[in-house]
Amino acid sequence: MKRTPLIKRLAWLALAIATLVLALLWLLNTRDETRIVPKTTGSATVPASAAVLARGDYLTRAGNCMSCHTSRGGEPFAGGRGIETPFGTVFSSNLTPDAKTGLGTWSSGDFWRALHNGRSQDGRLLYPAFPYTNYTEVTRADADAMHAYLQSLPPVSAPVQAHTLRWPFNTQIALAVWRALYFTPGTFEPEALQTADWNRGAYLVRGLGHCSACHSARDSLGGSNQLNMAGGLIPMQNWYAPALTENAEAGLSKWSLKDIVTLLKTGVAPGASVLGPMAEVVRNSTQHMSDDDLRAMAVFLKSLPPTLHEAAALPTAARGPKAEAVATSPLARAGAKLYENNCAQCHGDQGQGVAGAYPALAGNRAVTMASTANLVQIVLNGGYAPATAGNPRPFGMPPFMLVLSDTEVASLLTYLRSAWGNQASQVTSFDVNLSRTSNHR
Repeated sequence: MKRTPLIKRLAWLALAIATLVLALLWLLNTRDETRIVPKTTGSATVPASAAVLARGDYLTRAGNCMSCHTSRGGEPFAGGRGIETPFGTVFSSNLTPDAKTGLGTWSSGDFWRALHNGRSQDGRLLYPAFPYTNYTEVTRADADAMHAYLQSLPPVSAPVQAHTLRWPFNTQIALAVWRALYFTPGTFEPEALQTADWNRGAYLVRGLGHCSACHSARDSLGGSNQLNMAGGLIPMQNWYAPALTENAEAGLSKWSLKDIVTLLKTGVAPGASVLGPMAEVVRNSTQHMSDDDLRAMAVFLKSLPPTLHEAAALPTAARGPKAEAVATSPLARAGAKLYENNCAQCHGDQGQGVAGAYPALAGNRAVTMASTANLVQIVLNGGYAPATAGNPRPFGMPPFMLVLSDTEVASLLTYLRSAWGNQASQVTSFDVNLSRTSNHR
């Protein structure tokens, strides 16, 4: 009997394995698909009521949809904004009801399928720059209201630019693998032992608000744990979204509900203000939310169990030799003079700040937390708290990118992190240069 050559048997084995892998990917990416929503086309024919449209308007604000789906200087919701990722740039889609370039032919079922399953109208897998990993928990009723509102907008013809992702990340196979690793369609299930406020807050924070999209670390493939908001560097932006589970960073367990609501409503609160990407969230989203919903979010965020990060600043009462070494280093001494010449006029000789205008730097956890990315960004590029109804004329920070060298910025920040009882590690010129060069890549 003639034996099958080894190479032929290996080829058949490879084909069998590839077939099994593809079948598994298909199963993992279509789970729950038929039960959730059948493929449909065509817009709803029954006009939505004023109440539904108002609800949809509110929910799209709560989800901050306009920020990503509006290009700079472009029409609202018409897409075209480039979202940079480590794998290339994804351009947001047109959400207006234009029949050719927008959602004009999308039914409410198609829209919910995108939110819940991460699939386009034609069944293509969507890139997770669109946070369907969070939106999967949005209820069908809320999705329908959002769809109705978007369909009521003036249609804008605005073809979306082609994504510029590197191979193989620009393939559906790569997306299928990613989804198999990181995504399971789900629905929000209220916890019976929690209050109505806690459950409402969990729904808004985990789902529509997609807070974990920034406040959780991502691995080399861009995956993250949606339930773990322990902080993470926002890809390609060099802003660090601080941990919402750590009091040394942005944990809120010790805050009053009133102060949390105030921060989300106005962008400023006693001893705190928001800058960078979070300022955009407050300006375009949370300031427009109801006090009841903001309070519910505050209840949930306040309940997140605090943890102690090993690299966080030490308590001021326990100043040790290591902290003293940083405070008396040549870098910090040089920074003291830079602070006197450039910062003390606003932030005070002792870093005490000016109430209602310039934040205190002494005892400020944004100054002492382990990651220095935000400090470097603020000194180099300046920034403002968001202009909101509750804080219409925010005080700002001027940029020092053209004034201070990398070494000078490192000296200044090392001084801030070791003066007035602050205890944190020094900042290096490499840290500063990394941020400076990334801003001009």
